[in-house]
Amino acid sequence: ADYLDKVEFRARFRSEGLAGAQVVYHLGACSSTSELDAGYLMDNNTRYTRELCEAALAAGARFVYASSGATYGDGALGYDDADSVTPRLAPLNMYGYSKQAFDLWALDAGLYAAGRVVGLKYFNVYGPGEDHKGEMRSVVHKAFQQIRARGSVQLFRSYREEYADGEQRRDFVYVADAVAVTRFFGETAAPGGLYNVGTGRARTWIDLARAVFAALGEEPAIEFIAMPEALRAKYQYETCATTAKLRAAGYAAAFHTLEAGVADYVGKHLLPAAAREEA
Repeated sequence: ADYLDKVEFRARFRSEGLAGAQVVYHLGACSSTSELDAGYLMDNNTRYTRELCEAALAAGARFVYASSGATYGDGALGYDDADSVTPRLAPLNMYGYSKQAFDLWALDAGLYAAGRVVGLKYFNVYGPGEDHKGEMRSVVHKAFQQIRARGSVQLFRSYREEYADGEQRRDFVYVADAVAVTRFFGETAAPGGLYNVGTGRARTWIDLARAVFAALGEEPAIEFIAMPEALRAKYQYETCATTAKLRAAGYAAAFHTLEAGVADYVGKHLLPAAAREEA
């Protein structure tokens, strides 16, 4: 294994190509939904991905990359990963748009149909390995830290009548499942295309908070706080992946339930890490 800074890596594959590569996994991006620098996002998330994809294909490699559930916007068109739906999607933020822009380029270029390009629309992934992500780490990680610090969890209030506070819903995906799906598409001859990576079941933020409390053996204590003004018009109130296309491609493994995934994450990773820090 080796590590190169993204700038150095970009310069290298531009000049030397990717000869010998069989599969290229591209999961890097700025994933901040509050990032407003469109020029940065289009270069970092869209053009970089396009250049790397072109280098991978030129080397005869399969290209598996991270798209995003954020491309679905407010969900008005549902969460269907069919090619016919993709051009009509309207992301709510620049991050989602930067991902959508590459998806559209690949679709228009016929790369999915050609079979060697796979875009994975990850929904709300949580699990070990996110400690460095700051504000972009999962709410499971944040909730764990909040409970340890003050015994309660803070969730955003709802600003839509049809959703009570904390009843906003997400399709939460344990990272072990996200990795398994990603490897499946890199290690098999499954068809190219865009695929949702989600459980197919939407759960509430309250469900998530309760799962963290349960994993810690504590009674739930949940507080609701104001959502930042800048997020309110761009907030997804519900996401839920359709999984028929993923299953049709041959992926048959079951996904962790929210409770099982959170219990594994907290019990095998967060608690041991906290104990080491306190030792």
